[in-house]
Amino acid sequence: MPDFMGLMKQAAELKSKMETMQAELDRIEVEGTAGGGMLTVKISGKGELRGVQIDESLFKPDQKEIVEDLVVAAHADARRKLEAMLQDKMQAMTGGLPLPPGLKLF
Repeated sequence: MPDFMGLMKQAAELKSKMETMQAELDRIEVEGTAGGGMLTVKISGKGELRGVQIDESLFKPDQKEIVEDLVVAAHADARRKLEAMLQDKMQAMTGGLPLPPGLKLF
């Protein structure tokens, strides 16, 4: 049973780390860009949109569809960066704890 007790201790430590991580997610901001940096979005660690910056050259009536596409692309870029960052944090946090593949803890 010592292995089971060690596993339970690791699980309790992981729970504590996860609670800390949840609080940290509100403070994390990730930027995504599109159009060669002409459009930038900022999202929180929880994926909430925090801000958008649009280059003035895109404020032309015939650029409307381009701007809409760039917003979507920049948001997707930010989400990819966020997912990669969160995956790295999770690997560091779980260390040697054996978790089933695909398990999402947050």
